Amino acid sequence: MAAYRDAPTGDRLHLLVRWLTCPFPPVVEALPAVGRVLEVGCGHGLLSSYLAARRPGVTVHGVDIDVDKIEVARASVPAGETRLSFGASPSGAVPEGPWDGIVLVDVLYLLDEQGQRALLVECASRLAPGGRLVVKEMATRPRWKARLNALQESVSVRVLGITEGSRDFAFVDPDVRARWLVEAGLTDVRARRLDRGRAHPHHLLAARAPA
Repeated sequence: MAAYRDAPTGDRLHLLVRWLTCPFPPVVEALPAVGRVLEVGCGHGLLSSYLAARRPGVTVHGVDIDVDKIEVARASVPAGETRLSFGASPSGAVPEGPWDGIVLVDVLYLLDEQGQRALLVECASRLAPGGRLVVKEMATRPRWKARLNALQESVSVRVLGITEGSRDFAFVDPDVRARWLVEAGLTDVRARRLDRGRAHPHHLLAARAPA
């Protein structure tokens, strides 16, 4: 969080809440320890920065449609740091690879189901042989957690405008997304609940491109 000390107050508060509520460590653990990693929908770059700090062998590039957030992300990069970079990118666009890892955290729900599936297919096509695709989203169960999350997102997107994207959310069952990953040609698909002790239904999917 120290990297964002010069960010606007509203952004710092949002980042603090994000840091306290999102299970970043298991997301990082699912990614490769070396190589090139892309974060799609990086926002202010919190996960990308954390990943670069935790994994010295990784070079991280984060992209997002929100130019203002990308400016904050770029400003957070320490002077002389060459393993961490950020750039603006249109919705649904995935930079050319090959990438050893691609990660999406709470991004897909802002797209309709067709858009989600298309983005996952695009990500899969950008992976290097043996590369990993990691997706952290909110599950649809337990229902009380899903309802709480939907309410919070409604406030964040529709009222406060913190997140850019569709105002019609599409929370998809993790089993459905896992099937999409298989249909995209990925293997070794693994699912993991990350909501224990948390109010939100965090869920992780990780898959691998054929070697």
